[in-house]
Amino acid sequence: MYGAILGDIIGSRFEFDRGGKTKDFELLTEQDNWTDDSVMTVAVAEALMDAGKDAGAGEIEATCIRSMQKWGRKYPYAGYGARFINWVHAKKPEPYGSYGNGSAMRVSAAGWLYDSIERTREVAKACANVSHNHPEGIKGAECTAAVIYLGRKGASKEEIEAYVKAEFRYDLHETLDEMRARHCHVETCMDSLPKALKSFLDGESYEDVVRNAVSLGGDTDTLAAIAGAMAEAFYDMPALLREQCRARVKKDMLEVMERFERLIRHGEARKSSV
Repeated sequence: MYGAILGDIIGSRFEFDRGGKTKDFELLTEQDNWTDDSVMTVAVAEALMDAGKDAGAGEIEATCIRSMQKWGRKYPYAGYGARFINWVHAKKPEPYGSYGNGSAMRVSAAGWLYDSIERTREVAKACANVSHNHPEGIKGAECTAAVIYLGRKGASKEEIEAYVKAEFRYDLHETLDEMRARHCHVETCMDSLPKALKSFLDGESYEDVVRNAVSLGGDTDTLAAIAGAMAEAFYDMPALLREQCRARVKKDMLEVMERFERLIRHGEARKSSV
């Protein structure tokens, strides 16, 4: 979860091609700030914790709607798309067939909380379905959560790439250089997932993965949030970067992040004692 939020923060000042499509940049500055990606990551994490580990899809969806509307209304100027902010303020919010990358950028908590990849994907689908219920929107959320699950379970990058290709059929033949050369600002799962996946697969550390994602230009905060979430599960994060993330979010956001971290640590400690 920290991986997604810090990726969002690092990528925020380069969105809309405000960087030079390079990996050589100052990692964190006073200009960096969280965006809607972080707000919704926190909202989904809180929803899944409140719903409980064994909640059904309907309960997960209902809890996600409540939490996402609560956080979206609390921070309404974080950079949401027009259709989504209307959804946030709707009295009876309905999914609107979106295949935007918002379904993937907010789903990282689902990759950490469950004990099987099947359950992880089921929950990721429910998290997407409340707004981004287009098959591509759902696929983007499921893929992101599945990569996080596999990374934290010790799968190799070769195993992760094979699973992604077999299950989600994303085309990963392009190099990062080729992606940079043809890139424009696109906010769909179909465009963002291959870029985030390639940034992760070609990276050598959490920081390197995020630099890869930012260097692609365009929707850099979301690309770095998705790729950063994957990288955290595979590499973990340096303590200094984790503290930088903690220092840059609001107190109420940090409270959810700390609650989530305690839950994950408790779960891992309980498993190791069995």
